[in-house]
Amino acid sequence: MLALHLLADANQGADVPTVDERLIAAMRSCGTKPGNDSPQATKKNYNEKLSAAVALAVSSELRARGMDGARPTGPGEAGGSGAERRLAGGIGAKKVDVTWATEESGLILAVSVKTILFRDGKSLNFQKNLTNRRADLLNEAVTLHRRFPYAVLAALLIFDAGAEADGTDRRKSTFLNAGPRLRLFTGRQDPAGRDEQYEKFYVLLADLNDTLPSIRAYEANDLTTEVPLTTAFDTLVSLVGERNFDLYEGLDGRVTKA
Repeated sequence: MLALHLLADANQGADVPTVDERLIAAMRSCGTKPGNDSPQATKKNYNEKLSAAVALAVSSELRARGMDGARPTGPGEAGGSGAERRLAGGIGAKKVDVTWATEESGLILAVSVKTILFRDGKSLNFQKNLTNRRADLLNEAVTLHRRFPYAVLAALLIFDAGAEADGTDRRKSTFLNAGPRLRLFTGRQDPAGRDEQYEKFYVLLADLNDTLPSIRAYEANDLTTEVPLTTAFDTLVSLVGERNFDLYEGLDGRVTKA
């Protein structure tokens, strides 16, 4: 019940959960993580369940920061349809995990959530699907930026925390190897910038143990400096204000009408 409460927007008069609390509640809501030797279908289902739970937590955080109508929404939450949005992009329609869009401005903010949570059965590391996940994310950025060049796009690529320690004498950990492969795709500063680049691309490490789960975030171009999740979302709010200065302000972590 606690997890469901934190995934939803806070009830009137209740304390508003932090983004860390929302994400940890999302992780808990998925139950015990299957073992690495579980059937592929079981692992795929868990990946999808966690991605969906994180998307709900992120959209709740956006609404709490003033982005009314952010989707998806969970049971009992205000804000219209609970489904992810399907947006017509520059090279075809695309389902997007988390969106804030208005009739006046179109897409304002989108967050894509991808996960790599299980070791490869042969290599015993987490790197096997990194290239595929990167391709999915870059295709999404191109699709959306060509249609909505002023939109703020963020990526959340979530690794199991074991990816930080799966290195050997012959290779670095998957987490460290992700840096050179992803660092070019964060930091888009201008609406005329590269379509495949995200305004912010974060790599997250999720410790999915049942007792004390935790999650840490890093920007893809600096995997040595942890970014507090509150800071990451404050930054997205600021970028929304910068891109939509005639309509909105992004100050003190909240979006308000200009």
